[in-house]
Amino acid sequence: ADKLRVNTDRSVSDVAREAAEAAVLGARGNCGMMLSHFLLGFSAQVGDRARLTTVEFGEALMGAVEHLYGALEKPVEGTILTVMRDTADAAGDSGLPDFAPLVDHMVDSARTSLARTPDLLPVLSKAGVVDAGAKGFVSMLEGVLLFMNGDPIVSPEPAETGTSAVAEAEYPLEDERYRFCTEALVRGAALPDQAVVREKLREMGDSLIVIRADEVLKVHIHTDEPDDVFSYLRSLGTLATHKAEDMRAQHATVEAAARRGGHITLARRPVTIVTDSASDLPEDIARAHGIHVTPLSLTDGDETLRDRIDISADEFHERMRDAPDTLPTTSQPTPADFMETYARAAEDGEEVLAILLSSTLSGTYASGEAAAKRFHGAPIHVFDTLGISLMQALFVMKACEMAEMGIAPAEIVRELTRIRKHSGIHFTVDTFDRLLASGRVGRGRAALGSMLNVKPVLGLDEAGVVQPYGKAIGRQRVIPALVDTVCKRIPAGSTKVRFGIIHVARPEVVGQVRRLLIQRFGEVEILEAPATPVISTHLGVGAWGLSWVVED
Repeated sequence: ADKLRVNTDRSVSDVAREAAEAAVLGARGNCGMMLSHFLLGFSAQVGDRARLTTVEFGEALMGAVEHLYGALEKPVEGTILTVMRDTADAAGDSGLPDFAPLVDHMVDSARTSLARTPDLLPVLSKAGVVDAGAKGFVSMLEGVLLFMNGDPIVSPEPAETGTSAVAEAEYPLEDERYRFCTEALVRGAALPDQAVVREKLREMGDSLIVIRADEVLKVHIHTDEPDDVFSYLRSLGTLATHKAEDMRAQHATVEAAARRGGHITLARRPVTIVTDSASDLPEDIARAHGIHVTPLSLTDGDETLRDRIDISADEFHERMRDAPDTLPTTSQPTPADFMETYARAAEDGEEVLAILLSSTLSGTYASGEAAAKRFHGAPIHVFDTLGISLMQALFVMKACEMAEMGIAPAEIVRELTRIRKHSGIHFTVDTFDRLLASGRVGRGRAALGSMLNVKPVLGLDEAGVVQPYGKAIGRQRVIPALVDTVCKRIPAGSTKVRFGIIHVARPEVVGQVRRLLIQRFGEVEILEAPATPVISTHLGVGAWGLSWVVED
């Protein structure tokens, strides 16, 4: 939806291709992965055609279903798969020449198919419910019909009964062999075919789905050894996202909500994570873990832009190059902004944990805390990272991993507080202009530094306050100097270290820093991201930084 909302293509092949690619990147769970395969198959069947007749549309739908069946290890009827097939068959056999009656016919057929899913899957029949993914697919088609008819699209009221039955159907303990619902996204220019990956992973678990789309590989598997899955995938390319959710913890949460008379839609996760856009959290990771991000804002004259929503990092970096002297001012989210984010997050989880920008650098933490005290939709826990950028993002990832294991928010906060003592971020700037504008350095010091081509090594101390940690002469010399300074702050013998590299319009520095880190620490996890606009405006073009989190 996010991708297509801004899409202006008039060719059905272009739209289908972008929809499929977006679905792959955003897919979560079995049904999300199957929808991705379905859309990839549809796009492949459409080919390069700019327009489709109803007959060609029906053929493309049937091709999409064939593509999906061919990708599944063990197709299970009574699920979204069945409804997709019945809907495609109905479209292909309809003979209707116009799309309006065709969509009507498809929705009717999908509803009929959904109603009979309990007859095909014993666990559904036992619980007296329909398959959730299949219901979701029908809802999507109903949305198409509402849109075509010009009717408003509104959320339905949650069901008042049957929540305990849905909970039982959601996770049948007697049928599930493995504990962790494991997902990962790999990027690379030379990824193997999905059949090769499927053959390798087949012995590690079940519910296996593998998608290969150009330079992206997406994997879903239920397993007891997620680390083994991740280790193999790292050998194929860059492991951009990975997660392992404890399905038993999920099921316990759902059952608890059902016993309290809650609704299944409000109990999908034990804990949902919230952060702000100053975290520089890559979009892939936010989508993979279902993280909710509250944007900071930029104000340029009469124009107000939401960070990463109305303007991306790359777009802002280009603007900085073109007009370096007319940069906007920045502002923190309001408590009302956080209230809106907390409301969305509370729909996904029983409790919400907000991992926020350092209270020493911005009023963002204070806004998040104020909103937490006023919010009544779910318990809200707020953690001050005393950090920024990918340092903050690394805390977010750690919190997600613990939450997905069913660990309570209070315990997550205790662990983050422990590792915060040995974590941090260092950065350097190419010019002193933005630091001078923000008052971080005086005019005399800035003038001397510029004249001598001095590149400072700055960073946050344990209290989250910016401090000088060193300097070097020239762009190239500051790279090993900054890495050396970071290494000195990492306790000797540390084995569980994660890094993050950010830059402002200087992507070439990422590879150089990455190589130095691998030489010293081996194949460690390293996040990479362009600095978000709010951070970029304070650092200037050419700046870059290195963050680290020690988990030992």
